[in-house]
Amino acid sequence: MASLEMLPVVSGTKDGRFAKALIYVGSGILIVAALAAIFAPLLSSWGPKEIDPSGTLAAPGGEHLLGSDGNGMDVWSRVLHAARIDLGIAVLAVALAVVVGTLLGLLAGYLGGWVDDVLMRIVDIFQAFPTFILALAVSALLGGGFFNLVITIAAVNAPAYARLVRAEVRTLREMQYIEAAKTSGASTLGIMWRHLLPNSLTPVRVIAPLNCGWAMLTLAGLSFLGLGVTVPTAEWGSMISLGTSDVVAGRWWTSVPPGLALLVCVLGFSLLGEGLQERADAKSRR
Repeated sequence: MASLEMLPVVSGTKDGRFAKALIYVGSGILIVAALAAIFAPLLSSWGPKEIDPSGTLAAPGGEHLLGSDGNGMDVWSRVLHAARIDLGIAVLAVALAVVVGTLLGLLAGYLGGWVDDVLMRIVDIFQAFPTFILALAVSALLGGGFFNLVITIAAVNAPAYARLVRAEVRTLREMQYIEAAKTSGASTLGIMWRHLLPNSLTPVRVIAPLNCGWAMLTLAGLSFLGLGVTVPTAEWGSMISLGTSDVVAGRWWTSVPPGLALLVCVLGFSLLGEGLQERADAKSRR
């Protein structure tokens, strides 16, 4: 009996260590990427838009660590500076989606009635389309630019947060402490702000890092198709698009480095989100 009683504790310990490892590795990758983006001007002797007329499509080495592209711009410098755009847009877009989606879900879940019906029908309209197809449509409507891309990616992600928070709030509003808050005379706004909002954000905190990775892929896809960030601004998706034809000719350095940078950052967000999910699951099993 003693050994059986110890099994959940040992399992929980292993789950906890695995979750911590994922969180540490994912966070480490993202911290390195963020530092590289911040100190990009110090890590390269070339500017992201600076052209070397004598070094067009130069191979890696010499003056260009990772070579140069078809316009004579340094690939290493552009990969570093592109991290500012990709990470910045992804994080800001997901943060905006969380704020908007949480607000809509909170109102729909607690107030119910016609408010719930109207808000959820709007959410249904957005979720009726594949995410990337909707992003293409919104991007074509708003155009490129940093803030327009933030709004575009936030718009296609906010409905998922609205549904998630709504489901949490509909469960929480039946709890006894909510009834006690109503009995004590707490206002509707006070109940939502003090009691429902903090307790409904646990799944949001788990999913948000994963969505940052998907937001980066969405941005790269839009830029690849010419609807996001365009040349000469450094962005990984547009760099991959610009270097696609070079890969066929054996000049891999124009598109492989930005592709690897995108892959590593998405992996960092995925590991962080997975670690948070594992930790939440381990706590729920205790």
